[in-house]
Amino acid sequence: MTWEELERLPEEIAEQIELWDGRVVWLRRGPAEHQTFTNLLWSGLRTCARDAMTHQPEQCWKATTETNVFLGHTGKSNFLTPDFLVHRCLDQPYQDVRASDALLVGEVLSPSNTRSDIEAKKGRYASAGIPWYWEVHLAAEASAIATVRAFGLQTTPAVLPDGVHPLHPANYIAAGEWIPTDTNGIDFDFPFPIHIPWSELQY
Repeated sequence: MTWEELERLPEEIAEQIELWDGRVVWLRRGPAEHQTFTNLLWSGLRTCARDAMTHQPEQCWKATTETNVFLGHTGKSNFLTPDFLVHRCLDQPYQDVRASDALLVGEVLSPSNTRSDIEAKKGRYASAGIPWYWEVHLAAEASAIATVRAFGLQTTPAVLPDGVHPLHPANYIAAGEWIPTDTNGIDFDFPFPIHIPWSELQY
């Protein structure tokens, strides 16, 4: 399917689709907790981005949710829709967000998400060169976040045995992990200083 064909679909159908090199991938709507924790992460990142910009006025970042990130430099038939993201401010309103604009993308994962689906999407973000990827894992038995993990983009291939080549040209490496018992909450300095108390991430 092309972007042009996608635009001709009813909105309630089109908003449930990602295009992976023109292939249709259906997005499942998560439980209410999924939307709530997505919004809480967005709110925390938005506050931190604004605080960082007061100290670095030459920088401009926007935090948002469920926005298409187009992976190529041109065209629109290859995109992902992260649950939350931070991107550089764009020159004009209503512009498309390209992977080259994105600093951080994140997914809120409920227990029903499969590891293969998670890894496939993560691999596409990495191949597009997005510097930071976050995973928010929800608890299986409670309306709560179990773990937040931050991954940094590794662009230099790891050292592998002779004759073995990496499956993907770029990969994410875990660079931070937080659980509710961490008294400082989420505390991380990249791509700008991020501090989000756990009290702000409760359902």
